[in-house]
Amino acid sequence: MSQLSDVNLHAINSLTKYPSIPTHHRMDPQGKGGLLEEPTIFTGPVIGTEKVDGTNGRIIVLPSGTWLIGSREDLLTASGDIVHNTALGVVDALRPVAESAATMVAGGFSEILVLYLEVYGSRRLPAWKQYGCGEAAYRLFDVASVPAGMLSWEVERIASWRQNGGQEFAAEPVLGDLAARCDLALTPRLFEIDGGDLPSDIEGMRAFMEAYRGTRVATSGEPGLNEGIVLRAPDRSVISKARFQDYDRTLQRREGQR
Repeated sequence: MSQLSDVNLHAINSLTKYPSIPTHHRMDPQGKGGLLEEPTIFTGPVIGTEKVDGTNGRIIVLPSGTWLIGSREDLLTASGDIVHNTALGVVDALRPVAESAATMVAGGFSEILVLYLEVYGSRRLPAWKQYGCGEAAYRLFDVASVPAGMLSWEVERIASWRQNGGQEFAAEPVLGDLAARCDLALTPRLFEIDGGDLPSDIEGMRAFMEAYRGTRVATSGEPGLNEGIVLRAPDRSVISKARFQDYDRTLQRREGQR
């Protein structure tokens, strides 16, 4: 598997897509974006990380050292490409990272390695003013490994595997180690608490989140606002997201109904 011409690109794309993270309080399917009083349950430690407001990027490194870069849905470029998709500035931001990661992995990793990074701050992205003067930046937020043999699966089988939680993501210690080896900064770690100390109700959770409203990853100027908090178990077995807009919308709707 040394040449991309030998690989099913549709299979690579499907195998490495990042799944949607569920909201920390379940979204009401009948409530036009409102939340229900049904929180995600964490039975042990919870790590809270900043949810940076940007766009997802993927760096996919094959065991041969060949690499690809993708957005959340599409592959955008690969090793040796002269022409690449310029969507949202993802490739321009991540190409040096992909080249460095491929050098680190080549010859020493038997599976497909996938780095998931939030690309943010570019003027091409809606929330860029929260982070500075329009300079693109990135933070690593997850890593997964995929058995190379799965590239021979039919795309339909891959999609079913992925949609049913088949992907395996790195636990916190492994994620930190890979970030250090690749010289990458992680999304900011905001806190680590016991799951039982998280507020269970929507109003309480929104109040708890307020202390973490400002971004820790501004590239210049005064720090703006972030999108929310990602909550994860250290082994990455449970994960959820708490977005400010979801809680504010829900509470405003309740106030309007009084």
